[in-house]
Amino acid sequence: MPLFFRKRKPSEDSKKRLEYQLCLSKEAGADDILDISGCELTEIPTSAFSICKVLQKKVFIVHGNQLKSLVPKGSCISSLVTLKVLDLHENNLTSLPDNIGQLASLQVLNLEKNQIKALPESIGDLRRLQTLNMKGNSLSQLPSSVGRMSSLRTLDLSENSIRELPRELALARTLESLTLDTSGMSYPPASVCRSGTEDVQRFLCTELGEEYCPPSQYLLPVLESDSGKQSSDTLDGLDLAWQSKFDDYEKRKEQKQHEKLAFERQLEEKQKEHHQLLLQNNSLKENILISVKQEQERVELGVSIQQRLQEVERQRTLEKVRNAETGITSRISNLLLDNKRQRRSAEFLQQLEEDRIRLEQLTAITQEEANSLRKKEVAGAMQKMLSESCTMRMLQEASDSRRQSLVTEACRSLEHQDRKFDQVLSLQQLDKSKAIAQILQEEEMQKAAFQVLQLQKDSVHGYIREQIRLIEGELMQLTRLEVKRRSLDSENLQEVLSEQRSALSDLLQQLLKQKDQREVELRQVLTEMELKSDSNQQNYWMIQYQRLLDAKPLTLRMQEAGVEPDLVSLLWKLSAQHYLPILAHHRVTSQALRLMTSQDLSKLGISEIGVQKTLLNWAKEQPMALPEGACKADPQEEEAFPAPSPLPSAPIQTPIQTPTPPLTPVTPSAPSPLDAASGSECVVCMETGSQVIFLPCGHVCCCQVCSDALQTCPLCRSKIAQHIRLYHG
Repeated sequence: MPLFFRKRKPSEDSKKRLEYQLCLSKEAGADDILDISGCELTEIPTSAFSICKVLQKKVFIVHGNQLKSLVPKGSCISSLVTLKVLDLHENNLTSLPDNIGQLASLQVLNLEKNQIKALPESIGDLRRLQTLNMKGNSLSQLPSSVGRMSSLRTLDLSENSIRELPRELALARTLESLTLDTSGMSYPPASVCRSGTEDVQRFLCTELGEEYCPPSQYLLPVLESDSGKQSSDTLDGLDLAWQSKFDDYEKRKEQKQHEKLAFERQLEEKQKEHHQLLLQNNSLKENILISVKQEQERVELGVSIQQRLQEVERQRTLEKVRNAETGITSRISNLLLDNKRQRRSAEFLQQLEEDRIRLEQLTAITQEEANSLRKKEVAGAMQKMLSESCTMRMLQEASDSRRQSLVTEACRSLEHQDRKFDQVLSLQQLDKSKAIAQILQEEEMQKAAFQVLQLQKDSVHGYIREQIRLIEGELMQLTRLEVKRRSLDSENLQEVLSEQRSALSDLLQQLLKQKDQREVELRQVLTEMELKSDSNQQNYWMIQYQRLLDAKPLTLRMQEAGVEPDLVSLLWKLSAQHYLPILAHHRVTSQALRLMTSQDLSKLGISEIGVQKTLLNWAKEQPMALPEGACKADPQEEEAFPAPSPLPSAPIQTPIQTPTPPLTPVTPSAPSPLDAASGSECVVCMETGSQVIFLPCGHVCCCQVCSDALQTCPLCRSKIAQHIRLYHG
């Protein structure tokens, strides 16, 4: 709520009405009424008080204004002493003057719809007041002086907060009509107030100890006094009134003549001043026009410079967008080419897989392999993979029992404590041996563990996952570029973006189908192996699990053992241990890395830029001396392998070691889906990152929660046929 309000000025119509009413009341032959109602006044002008005093007005009407006080500063209420009717309803009065009792001739006082909270004690001095209207105010009580109003006939106190009436009101014997809000009255009671004015006066007289008499016995003297005074005044002062009015008319006529002459002189002086002001105004206008013209020229120059700068910036932005589109186009073409190569390699892999199955059908598990099987180690690995939580709970229970036994048996001897501890250890060993034996006996658990490891080690499945991740990154970057183009209002290459996005969407659908098909093929292989296994053969699935773990060739493991330990630890820190077979195969040392570049590493198959930079920087920091046994890559080997194709991001391992051609994954040119999702927010909620791909349009623009309720894409408005969650694994 504002602390200060701007004072509202009266409108021109209100000013004209006020001036007209004041002039009308001053004219000769005007009646005894002064009406300045509806003039938007906040205070009564002093001229109105002067008119009432000089012309002895009898009726003063000021309703429909915004008065806050009856008497303004510089005026006196005694100027209204001749008034008989004072109408102040529909104003903003909060109180009456304390000397309101000076209006001895007042007969009607209308204060309806104001904000008066209390009446002054001097209200009882209005002995001739017959009507008092206080309806719609904020009164909470009446002063006891109302009993002195000997001529009061009508009193309206409705729509106030009055709950009790003063007992002195019974002394107002002439009261004929009393209006109250009877529902809230407590004194007199509400039942008495509902009965009427007579019952209220009887009740108050009884409380005051006075005898009640009807108002008719007291009204006659009041009316006679009023009429007698009026007749005497009329007979005695008729001649004096006419004489005084005639003298006043002559005086006003002479005064008007003097005012006319003074007004003409003043008008002539003002005309001269107006002519001078016109001359000054013309010169000032010319100066302002000249300054405005100069300022406009400066503004136009600045606007033209700013427009040129904006045009240069726009061209620069468009050039960046074109470069980005060119890069995306090249990456998409590489993806399409790699997809074709992958199809050919997938067919070759399928043929190799069939050969492997035929070879496996012809070979049997020998007794030597069964004897060399590390049963306990394989069972322990299976137990750790499938029942780690169960083992931890068993160990925790054993530890709790041991702790409880130590607390309860603290007073016993050390020998007894050692015996208990040995018992707990034996129980733990027994539980562990039971769990291992259970795994050895339960063939279904062995089969489930083998199926999980087979899916993890499958190279085709890993390659498809890597391709899906790259395509998701490209779709995310295409969507961000399309949103940026729309914000720049540039639509010249929109069709190219749509074609690229549709091509990537088709490729993604094909890869998803290939992924599902590969999982079905692996399950078929598992079924064939299960049918092929001999029912009498024990630990068949454990043998397959061990062979899958040891699928890496012996020569490759020996080469990896010869890699420098510092280089191996660096690869593990970078989470790039899948590049260890490449470095071991080509016998790359720190001294050889010092002489290599990023292009050489890319040719070897290390395609991640961050890993390349870290390896090269690490090689530069190593001492120059060559360690013993370290050798450089053989030139003949380099000629034999001039440009090896890049290996996938994970080492290729198959359940049965067979020769498989190296796959050719696309170099990741787009940010990872996690980074892209964190940088591209949902276009619906604008809070979380984009997590879902819409097919067939290929847009990546919504989070998981918002996409569930969508039927059409929010960017292109095409119908959504499938929701694909971003692949992170």
